[in-house]
Amino acid sequence: MQEQRDEKLTLFTTNPCFGLPTACPKSLPIFFYLKFSNTPFDLCYNSTFPDSDHIPFIESGSYVAYNNEKGGVIECLREDRIVDLDSDFRTIPEWVSTKAMVGSWLMDALTYELWIASDKTSVNKIYYSDLPWPIGSILYYKQAHDAKRYLGITNENSERIEAEIYRRANVAYGALSTQLGDDSFLFGSRWL
Repeated sequence: MQEQRDEKLTLFTTNPCFGLPTACPKSLPIFFYLKFSNTPFDLCYNSTFPDSDHIPFIESGSYVAYNNEKGGVIECLREDRIVDLDSDFRTIPEWVSTKAMVGSWLMDALTYELWIASDKTSVNKIYYSDLPWPIGSILYYKQAHDAKRYLGITNENSERIEAEIYRRANVAYGALSTQLGDDSFLFGSRWL
């Protein structure tokens, strides 16, 4: 276990998009978790199988934590005592609410932007650029349908849900901004 902590972690995710370090809604909470814990890590953009259920995942030497195992990457990092940010902040209400907002509200906003609000260009670059046109289109429409179902969007409530998603994303970004102050957080020394 000690040799795992001595090696730098690598977060494998999909390509960046929308000014964020990754376009993967499941990777963003992991990214923030590692940043908040001041854990050194590298980002590795895996474009070979971007729709794999293993992405995102963390690697460090022989240690691997997949998002589809044992409650996800963050839970694996906690259980294996690699990174446990919650042990220090578990009783601080601001941390709990910020973590919840990042984990759900920003994930919902990124899912909405990626699969519903934007044109297919970003999605095609990230997920389907290596696939033949008909297969990529079918997979896109299936994923867009799944995203609408996940977010509870119907023809009747689409405008209301969209407004609520953007409102919650603004609140979550505000909470992150309050927590971080003037830190150049997402891209190291680059400002957003």
